Amino acid sequence: MPGTVYVDPLHRVAVAGGTHGNEMSGVFLVKHWLKHSSQLERDTVSAVPLLSNPKASEKGVRYYEKDLNRCFTLDILSAPDSPDDPYEVLRAKEINRLLGPRGSANAYDMILDLHNTTSNMGVCLIVSRVHNAVEMHACQYIQTHLPHYNPRIYVYAKPGTDLYSVDSVAKCGLGFELGPQPQGVVRADILQKMKTVIEMTLDFINHLNKGMEFPAFETDTYQCSGQVDFPRSSDGEISAVIHPSLQDKDFSLLHPGDLIFLTLDGQSIPYSGEKPIYPVFINEAAYYEKKIAFILAEKIRVSVPALRRQTH
Repeated sequence: MPGTVYVDPLHRVAVAGGTHGNEMSGVFLVKHWLKHSSQLERDTVSAVPLLSNPKASEKGVRYYEKDLNRCFTLDILSAPDSPDDPYEVLRAKEINRLLGPRGSANAYDMILDLHNTTSNMGVCLIVSRVHNAVEMHACQYIQTHLPHYNPRIYVYAKPGTDLYSVDSVAKCGLGFELGPQPQGVVRADILQKMKTVIEMTLDFINHLNKGMEFPAFETDTYQCSGQVDFPRSSDGEISAVIHPSLQDKDFSLLHPGDLIFLTLDGQSIPYSGEKPIYPVFINEAAYYEKKIAFILAEKIRVSVPALRRQTH
C-alpha cells in the first residue's frame, strides 16, 4: 500500500448544476443554493453554486447547440474564439476562465458536477482517473457514511485520452450521476439524495482542511472499457431495443450469451462479448444520439494511499 499523500487545503470549491439543462436535480439545487448560499458553507470552505448552462436550463433541454460536458478538452479550450463557435463552446471557455484555467495553479481546488440519468444507476460517483487521492477519498467518505445509498465509483476516462467534462477544469473534480429520473422531471427522492451527497462531500472537504487524516483503503471501481450501439438496419435506423432482462440492470454482471436486445419481431439478441462485463448507463435517453445503447465497464480493485492536509 502506497504512503500518505499530502495536499493543500481545498478552499475554492464550486458546485455546478444544469451542465445538462434537462437534468433537473442539479438545476433545482443550484438555483436554490444561489438564493441560500449559506447551505454550502462549512468552517473552512464556502462552495460557490454555478448554473453551468443557463440557456439549456431555461429551455429545459440537454444543450442549446452542443453538449457542454464534452467541451472542456484542451483542444477546445485553447482554440481561438470564432463567431461560428456554438454557445456551449463559448460557455466552456467562460467557465474555464472563471474556475480555471484548466491545469493551472489558479484553477479552483474542486468542482462538484451534478447530473441525472434515465438509467438505473442509483447513486453513482464519477471520477476521471483513480490516481487523484482527493477524489477517491471523497468517494470513500460518501460510501462509508451513506452505505444505504450503495454508491458506486465509475471511472469515465480511458487511459491516454483527454478529459472533457466541466469538473476537469479544477484541480480535483467529482461528478454525481443519480437516477433513474426522466429528463425534464424532478423527483423528490432523487433530489434529496443528491442534496445529501453534496452535503457529505462538503463535510469531507471540511474535515480534510482541518487536518483529519484519512487512512489508505482498497475499493472497487467500474472503469469504462467500451460501448455498445443498438442493432441497426441498412438505413441506420434502430432495429432492436434493450431486452427486458437487461433493462434496469446497471452494474449487474453481464455474461456472454445473456440477452441484451429484442427486435420488434420478438427475436432476442445475446451479448457476444468474450468475457463477463458490467453494463452501465443502460438505455440512457441522452445517448441515443451518440449511438450508445449501454456502456461497458470493468470492475477493478484499486489501492488508494492515505490522505492528509499539507502543513507548512
